[in-house]
Amino acid sequence: MAKKLSHFSFDLPEELLAEYPSENRDEARLMVLDRKKKTIVHKKFKDLVDYFDEGDVMVLNNTKVFPARLFGNKEKTGARIEVFLLRELNEEQRLWDVLVDPARKIRIGNKLYFGEDESLVAEVIDNTTSRGRTLRFLYDGSYEEFRTKLSELGQTPLPKYIKRDVEPEDEERYQTIYAKVEGAVAAPTAGLHFSKHLLKRLEIKGIDFAEITLHVGLGTFNPVEVEDLSKHKMDSEELTIETPAVELVNNAKDNKKRVCAVGTTAMRGLESAVSSDLTLNEYDGWTNKFVFPPYEFSIANCMITNFHTPKSTLLMMVSAFVGHEFLMEAYTEAIKEGYKFYTYGDAMLIL
Repeated sequence: MAKKLSHFSFDLPEELLAEYPSENRDEARLMVLDRKKKTIVHKKFKDLVDYFDEGDVMVLNNTKVFPARLFGNKEKTGARIEVFLLRELNEEQRLWDVLVDPARKIRIGNKLYFGEDESLVAEVIDNTTSRGRTLRFLYDGSYEEFRTKLSELGQTPLPKYIKRDVEPEDEERYQTIYAKVEGAVAAPTAGLHFSKHLLKRLEIKGIDFAEITLHVGLGTFNPVEVEDLSKHKMDSEELTIETPAVELVNNAKDNKKRVCAVGTTAMRGLESAVSSDLTLNEYDGWTNKFVFPPYEFSIANCMITNFHTPKSTLLMMVSAFVGHEFLMEAYTEAIKEGYKFYTYGDAMLIL
């Protein structure tokens, strides 16, 4: 059983890391894995509609990415500093948990200026980790005006592996079309492949959509640095699951329908809110659930996910769902067939 970090190592050619999304959302490639039959089929994402029937439920993570990457200048020296907003700590005091780069230059008491007119200022009030800081933003306007200013100055937080500059289309494409509740610093990427047209086709076929909210943090992408996976600690992320989603999911389970988690974040959300009778509960809080093999899934019996990088926690969860040997076989095939990996990459449907 794959319980060790080294089990999740494989050679991924750099050219398979997707720098850009597919031209149309639902034209991305789709690899379909059948866990029982151990079959691998190559499709397009829009073919998804062929695998679902009336009464099946897709669980969507409706979190919305906010423009979390800011560039400012340090007082006196004018050094350019990147500030990555992680989470708001206190609305009234305008306190934020952030990462700064380069961190060695940023100390408690330093001020940072943002915008050409330097209309937004932040003061460093605490060190949290080697790169982590607590900032207090100094801004005279209302809270709404302050958030608008952050949005104006912020950039879409594309993952670091994408070396190019952020382009105008990224603002739209690095967001699911059903994104509603702002709070994520990274997109739930499996959902990026859904187009309005595909959602409509699924709806016409009678598929239901259960929306949950899990605000994806950077912790999802933190490298695992221990060989024994049971010793890895996930960062906590905010999760909300409300009554309508609970009723849709439990009803589908009762009727032996498909419950399909769209993405690892949706799956983690579902598995964080399981009752003692293995049904879904409402939830309002934080989760640091880490799913790795061996693991018994309680809610979803189907999953849509992107292709993940070696040794990532996302790969570990998918391995627990698919079975490690079969997943590695599928990944070998994906590399051979030139599937695109990571955020803007292709997708996999696991039945």
